[in-house]
Amino acid sequence: NRSRGQNPLHLVSAWAARQRLVLGQQACAEKSNEITAIPELLERLELTGALVTIDAMGCQTKIAAAIRNKGADYLLALKGNWPALCAEVERFFADAGPDTCQHHQSTDNDHGRLEIRRHAVCHDVGWLTSDKRFPGEWRFKDLAMIAMVESETIRGAKTCLERRYYLSSATLTAQQFAHAVRAHWHVEIRLHWVMDVVFHDDLMRLRTQNGPANMATVRHISLNLIRSINDKASLKVRRKTLGWDDDYLETAITAAHK
Repeated sequence: NRSRGQNPLHLVSAWAARQRLVLGQQACAEKSNEITAIPELLERLELTGALVTIDAMGCQTKIAAAIRNKGADYLLALKGNWPALCAEVERFFADAGPDTCQHHQSTDNDHGRLEIRRHAVCHDVGWLTSDKRFPGEWRFKDLAMIAMVESETIRGAKTCLERRYYLSSATLTAQQFAHAVRAHWHVEIRLHWVMDVVFHDDLMRLRTQNGPANMATVRHISLNLIRSINDKASLKVRRKTLGWDDDYLETAITAAHK
């Protein structure tokens, strides 16, 4: 709301990829960003035994330590916010021999394009955690693996090649790593896209005080409720039926609490 000097609401959400549920959310404070909001959200979650994946903004030593202290493992995207470390990992995979890493390849052929993803993981990370490295260097707690995804996308006569790098405290196989990376991006199509298409999130006009954050919570709870319904109807049809049919609503609420 520009007339009142109010910035847009920026939320960080925790998404359970396997269960397709929103576990929690945290609003970023004024003049702040995800780096401060993520630890606050993690503190409220039960994470024992989980694998927490976060994009490059969350690739911070304090966030990695917070995840490990909660009994979970992290898988963090490594980009330019760690230029020296990213360059080292990039050089490692560029020079790695065939027996240095585990490999896995997957292919998608839809939406008019062919995408080939080549995954590589290495569990020998002693050179990144050694005491002989730079004095005072920031360390990622319990770092156990570095990994890379090379995506080759072919659309018609055009080919695009991209490499992405990751740090993890879990010793995943290459196939497990591939699954985790793909599952991370489900938040875009199974949460953000659904909130826009089913709940028309981008068209919401509520702007004042705590209204936007409160309604975001209500919509996330509603999405969890809709997903708990075990029928073949689309999410949009389920949402409308819940508003029209009290018996259907009661069945959904009962199913969600089982």
